Amino acid sequence: MTVQESSYRVDALIAEDIDAYLALHQNKSLLRFITCGSVDDGKSTLIGRLLYDSKMIFEDQLASLEADSRRVGTQGANIDFALLVDGLAAEREQGITIDVAYRFFATEKRKFIVADTPGHEQYTRNMVTGASTADAAVILIDARKGVLTQTRRHSYLAHLLGIRHLILAVNKMDLVAYDQGVFDDIVADYRAFADSIGIGDFTAIPISGLAGDNIAAPSDHTDWYAGRTLMETLETLEVATAVESDRPFRMPVQWVNRPDLDFRGFSGLIASGTIAPGDDVRILPSGRTTRVKRIVTMDGDLDRAGAGQSVTITLADEIDCSRGDVIAAADDPPQAADQFEATLVWMASEELLPGRGYWLKLGTQTVSATVQQPKYAIDVNTLAELSQKTLGLNDIGVAEVYTDRDVVFEPYDTNRELGGFILIDKVTNATVAAGMLHFALRRSQNVHWQALEVTREAHAGQKHQRARVLWFTGFSGSGKSTIANMVEKRLFALGRHSFLLDGDNIRHGLNKDLGFTEQDRIENIRRVGEVAKLMTDAGLIVLTAFISPFQAERRMVRSMLPEGDFVEIFVDTPLQVAEARDVKGLYRKARAGELKNFTGIDSPYEAPETPEIHIDTTKESPEDAAERIVKAILDDWSPTL
Repeated sequence: MTVQESSYRVDALIAEDIDAYLALHQNKSLLRFITCGSVDDGKSTLIGRLLYDSKMIFEDQLASLEADSRRVGTQGANIDFALLVDGLAAEREQGITIDVAYRFFATEKRKFIVADTPGHEQYTRNMVTGASTADAAVILIDARKGVLTQTRRHSYLAHLLGIRHLILAVNKMDLVAYDQGVFDDIVADYRAFADSIGIGDFTAIPISGLAGDNIAAPSDHTDWYAGRTLMETLETLEVATAVESDRPFRMPVQWVNRPDLDFRGFSGLIASGTIAPGDDVRILPSGRTTRVKRIVTMDGDLDRAGAGQSVTITLADEIDCSRGDVIAAADDPPQAADQFEATLVWMASEELLPGRGYWLKLGTQTVSATVQQPKYAIDVNTLAELSQKTLGLNDIGVAEVYTDRDVVFEPYDTNRELGGFILIDKVTNATVAAGMLHFALRRSQNVHWQALEVTREAHAGQKHQRARVLWFTGFSGSGKSTIANMVEKRLFALGRHSFLLDGDNIRHGLNKDLGFTEQDRIENIRRVGEVAKLMTDAGLIVLTAFISPFQAERRMVRSMLPEGDFVEIFVDTPLQVAEARDVKGLYRKARAGELKNFTGIDSPYEAPETPEIHIDTTKESPEDAAERIVKAILDDWSPTL
């Protein structure tokens, strides 16, 4: 046999071994779980021990681990298993976990994905990330310290996020001489807390992550404990897909699969239930019904598919269905609404701004949403409901959420896929909160759009004009109201039907209840935007003169109107020039501390990046600016007659 032939044979044997390995693990169930608890409770050490005992460490990794253990000062023949997980340099230097570390391992009975989550309170948002997809939580308690604040916090979050199985791992039993009394006292303390937050059942195990007691094999040191080891417990827990398969069919549509003109399917991950060709389904939120024609996969058509499978479904009828829609059991569909009560876990350093528009992403649905002032925040240590006007980093609160259109959903405790969502800042695109929907507000089910026969276009056509909003923005004293007033006078002289909404005038009536905090400014602009929209529905040209300092709120008003009907006019005046005018004496009061939250002094102004019209008042008179605005609008006029 030649060297080349020998090499081919070795390659074939390796390939055969790989195929055998994949076949061995292909049909095993997968359990996702997290480890959590307070700082230095031994989470990373426990995961390292699980990897080691399940023989998921290669020889070169083991050699590197032993070398690293000696380098960081581990004594004797012991291995520092935490080094397998604490991959960040900052973590190794501090001896703590500050990020979510995911690891895969498998035993003869099951596959696992474990998330090692941070113990520090300031990294609670990382713990929420790891818990969002977990079936189980291993909550570690240092036997020397007992139940701590972070134990309660993480237990509350795990319960809140719908984790079905909680395992209380009382760690470092070797440091308390494996004393049963210590273990029993900790379990009793934890049970009292668990009962208070609605955790009905949990499994308590005495362990030592470092020594391996009751991890993969029963410990000789705890002959008083007759329960299963941690590994046995994890191997026998019921996984989420088994539970979801018993529920009604739900599949959020990820994308419309249209490779050619002859095939049109709808692809997605089945969130719950099972489906088969011939089953009746309902498309939401439209409510249209049809039947399943085929269930298509890369490996061929299926006779039946269930929760956890990614498939493409073809329908018997040509029906409108797109990304974000939900295909559901026809006789048991989920709800659709645009107002909800929800629990929020705030994950950003910038506080929640009630009334500000955020992107809400739920499954494959993305909509614009606003959050109202929280009903209350929750103190996870005492479970007290605290009165707060907003939410800060790591705060947990309950609030009402409004979306700009119907969202297909189910309560989070029924369906995590259709009940869990995230909020995204529209400016930075950063995730600012995770949320769990409770229920639709009753008023959202009782209030419906009334179809009107005289349309917006008809109202504008009667006036021989195009309805628009001319939105003037700039510092106080920039000349917004002066220029807007001149523009309206010119439009009036030309026979146009218009109305000017001035910031000061609105605050004498509609918005007299609002102050000048950031939250009140947002609500001020939201109300004005809604009024301006109603006026354009009547066919009017609406002019508004407001400081409107935040891009997000100007963008919110723009989104209320048809494309092209929001004209942003930036009256650009340097702050020092506006302050020098100070015709109302507001800057003087703000500088003296008599007027709080004044734009340009102690509250920011976010200048428009790409306004439709830019007026530089240092180079252009109000008269010339007004003339240019009217000309620009008239040149672009497209009346509907």
